[in-house]
Amino acid sequence: MVRAQGVAEVTDEDFEAEVLGVRGRPVLVEFTADWCGPCRQLAPVLSAVAAEEADRLKVVQIDADSNPGTVTRYGVLSMPTLLVFRDGEPVKQLVGARAKRRLLQELEEELAAAATA
Repeated sequence: MVRAQGVAEVTDEDFEAEVLGVRGRPVLVEFTADWCGPCRQLAPVLSAVAAEEADRLKVVQIDADSNPGTVTRYGVLSMPTLLVFRDGEPVKQLVGARAKRRLLQELEEELAAAATA
């Protein structure tokens, strides 16, 4: 799996506890795979966002190839897919690699809500 530094890996087994069970701040989940070029481009972006927004956002990765249950459950069809969860519910989906500035702009609504929660 393409690992983003400082970003935890979750699996089908602990997805509920690590993502769905989080309250009070959104969780950004990247569905990734070894064979995914754009996932490699996104890894340093996720690392930076995870470090900068640690107080407002939890960032995790899940390997799509070894965790098919979660991939199927959320209808993930392409890599990388980013899902934002709030209080156990998916609230936003982003597909494809993007620059850090664009990702932060796209997450601004969720981050702002986390700051006021």
